[in-house]
Amino acid sequence: MSRNGPAEQPTTELDARYSSALNPRPGAADVTATEWAEAQRRMHAAEIFWVTTVRPDGRLHITPLIAAWHDGALYFSTGPGEQKATNLAHDEHCALLTGGNSLTEGLDVVIEGTAKRVDDPALLEQVVGAYETKYGPHITSPEGTFHGMGDAIRKGSVLVFAVAPATAYGFGRDEGVYTHTRWTF
Repeated sequence: MSRNGPAEQPTTELDARYSSALNPRPGAADVTATEWAEAQRRMHAAEIFWVTTVRPDGRLHITPLIAAWHDGALYFSTGPGEQKATNLAHDEHCALLTGGNSLTEGLDVVIEGTAKRVDDPALLEQVVGAYETKYGPHITSPEGTFHGMGDAIRKGSVLVFAVAPATAYGFGRDEGVYTHTRWTF
C-alpha cells in the first residue's frame, strides 16, 4: 500500500536539535534514532489511535479510533455521516497518532499522510482480518465493543481509509532521555 511498497524502508533521521536539547544527562549525546521496525511494533500493539482531519472551514477535528497497521499503511473506518468522513471528502490530508502519557518512558508515533478510501473487496477482507487479529473478541465476540464491524465493512455501511505514511515521527522517552526521530517515505 505504501508508495515505496511494504518491503522498502524509510529514510530515518534523528532530530538532534530536539533530542540533545532535552537530554542534559551524561551519555545523552549518544542517543540514536528509533528504528522503523520499533515504530511498526508499536503501531501493531496500540489499541487506540487519534486521527486529526481538517474541517471544510479549516478547523481541526481530532478523535480517537481503532486502527490496524497492515502492509505499509494504517487502516481505519468511520461512518459515512461522521465528521471524519465529511472532512476527508473535502481534504484527504490527515495524521494518526498513538503513544502513552508517561513523561519518562514510551514511544509516541505520528503518521502523516493522505487518507485513501478502500473499496477493493479483497483488500477490505484483509483489513477485516487485520482488525480481527488485532482486536480479537472486541470485534469477533457478540459482547465485543465493535462486534459486527467486519460485516459492516464487507457490506460497505462503514467507510475504510488507508493512510500510507508520507512522513512519520517517533518521540521516545527512556528514563529521562528523549529522542525525536523522523521517517521519510
